[in-house]
Amino acid sequence: MRIILLGPPGSGKGTQAQLLVERYGIVQLSTGEMLRAAVAAGTPVGLKAKEIMASGGLVPDDVVVGIISDRIDQPDAKNGFILDGFPRTVPQAEALDELLRQKHLKLDAVIELRVNESALLSRVETRVAQMRERGEEVRLDDTPEVLTKRLASYRSQTEPLIHYYSERRKLSTIDGMMAIDEVTRAVHRQLLALGAVEPKTHGKGTAKGTAQSAAKTAPAKKGAAKAKTAKKSAKTAKKPAKSAKKATKKAVKGTKKAVKKTAKKTVKKAAKKTARKAVKKGAKKAAKKVAKKRAKR
Repeated sequence: MRIILLGPPGSGKGTQAQLLVERYGIVQLSTGEMLRAAVAAGTPVGLKAKEIMASGGLVPDDVVVGIISDRIDQPDAKNGFILDGFPRTVPQAEALDELLRQKHLKLDAVIELRVNESALLSRVETRVAQMRERGEEVRLDDTPEVLTKRLASYRSQTEPLIHYYSERRKLSTIDGMMAIDEVTRAVHRQLLALGAVEPKTHGKGTAKGTAQSAAKTAPAKKGAAKAKTAKKSAKTAKKPAKSAKKATKKAVKGTKKAVKKTAKKTVKKAAKKTARKAVKKGAKKAAKKVAKKRAKR
């Protein structure tokens, strides 16, 4: 993901840039820092910039673009970057487009944080008044007068740039006067809409995020495997219990059947015996009666 953040002083651009760095694992590239780093490293472009700055001149666009070119080739910029403080003019924007084209890279989005300048000045005036009341030192560049000049300078420089990116359908404007977390959500929605980030990207694209995600998943997987094994063991243990239950049931059924059969046999035998006895008794009685009658005659 490669994006440019535009916004006047006090718009919260630095805060949002830092949040984007943490969330997506990209790097923030500030032209001032890159110039100082190139000079300190003694790179060919850095030495050229050092010479120009030493003579009191402004570093030309081609030198700045050369420093940016070296910087985005470094491994930590592979996931993407945020350009802060560059481009400031249309010629710089055109030079950046050409640089990215040569490297077969594309600019994903240009996010402009728009602010209400009157409200911004009012905030600064209040802050300065509070600092003075507490007896704190107020920085020379942190006064309403200086901010008014800086805002006017930003407007004159950035207006053509906003028009340039708007024509190329790269510009997204967000209300920078909202609360910090609301601005962050709005930036994320814009990046999603432009296809600059995946729908499920929430800071997990970084190595740290991936490691955390893996660490979270591992115990869950382990737990699931344990649960599965336990379930299987329980199922296996259940089988013999089921078989034993079945055998007991069968045995009880067999016993019941045998008892029933025996009882039936006994009853039948007893009934037969009783019937036989009754017949025998009846026959004996009849024979006795006949014998008595004969004796009377």
